[in-house]
Amino acid sequence: QVQLVESGGGLVQPGGSLRLSCAASGSIFRINHVGWYRQAPGKERELVAFITNFGSANYADSVKGRFTISRDNAKNTAYLQMDSTKPEDTAVYYCYMKAPPYRTVNYWGQGTQVTVSS
Repeated sequence: QVQLVESGGGLVQPGGSLRLSCAASGSIFRINHVGWYRQAPGKERELVAFITNFGSANYADSVKGRFTISRDNAKNTAYLQMDSTKPEDTAVYYCYMKAPPYRTVNYWGQGTQVTVSS
């Protein structure tokens, strides 16, 4: 059974940094795409970033230049480094994983709350 376990959420002041982790078990992590969506109250779910099995990273325009996604296949873990955070980054962040052929989300993490506030 595949599981994605997220960690690293919390409260951060505007301009601060936070790192989310997404640890996978029960799957061949290295062949999967991994990413994060986020959803704020009253807003639609937004794709934040994803990284392919080849390590190619993609970002939403709203986080480009501030967030960095990476993966460590030896640890079956992906990371989302959030720098220069803004109040509008406040949301529940959901890690996800897509197995080949990468058309649909196959697995979801439990979600972690990120709050950017002074």
